Amino acid sequence: MLVLAATPLGDARDASPRLREALATADVVAAEDTRRIRALAAALDVTITGKIVSHFDSVEIARMPRLLETVREGGTVLVVTDAGMPSVSDPGFRLAAAAAAEDLPMTCLPGPSAVTTALVLSGLPCDRFCFEGFAPRKDGERRRFFTQLAAEPRTAVFFESPHRLADTLRIGAEILGPDRAAAVCRELTKTYEEVRRGSLPELADWADAGVKGEITVVLAGAASTGAPSLESLVGAVQERVADGERLKAAAAEVAKAAGVSTRELYNAVLQSP
Repeated sequence: MLVLAATPLGDARDASPRLREALATADVVAAEDTRRIRALAAALDVTITGKIVSHFDSVEIARMPRLLETVREGGTVLVVTDAGMPSVSDPGFRLAAAAAAEDLPMTCLPGPSAVTTALVLSGLPCDRFCFEGFAPRKDGERRRFFTQLAAEPRTAVFFESPHRLADTLRIGAEILGPDRAAAVCRELTKTYEEVRRGSLPELADWADAGVKGEITVVLAGAASTGAPSLESLVGAVQERVADGERLKAAAAEVAKAAGVSTRELYNAVLQSP
């Protein structure tokens, strides 16, 4: 059987009894970082008896044939990442998809997740939400990222690196407006856990001073009172044009994502200095 198991975000006490048992009995433990899984096993006073292999993004495809073969032969392969749930912005998806395609036996040991932990701590609506993975690195792509969320009514959750956080929040405020609420969750379940809530500009000002650790951002959904202003979307169109897109195509894509008139946005861009 292929077993995908959630591991603690920071506090080893969050490990489930089923994870302890799986670590002790699996024939193969495929770990994002072999050193970290050995450290976790030591903290849990568990002896890993199976073979430990590295299973990070750049080797996942190369490892796949042998891991699938182990399952076909009746062995148990345990997939774990550094923290949280495999496949959720972490290695594991390709292997799980391949196992599902062959209808091989597969299960998941539920447990810690930065996505749902941050969501419930944010104080923002949790009844409907979307997960957006990691925010894009490049400025233009980040603008497109927020433009696509401009009309999204659900609460959005995404990951960001600490050194890009302030810039990302500021771009978000520019695209979504200064009143959009958000929460920044840092070092969840660890000693220095911190949750900051406020508007995007307020959080950007706070992040300017420097932030460390693992970051999860929770963004309030769009209010149902109307679409974002054309002025807030002009910059996103201009960024796409600067990247080589035709103006009409860029305006159409941004307008569609934001729920505004393509013609009105196109004209607004033409009139912009």
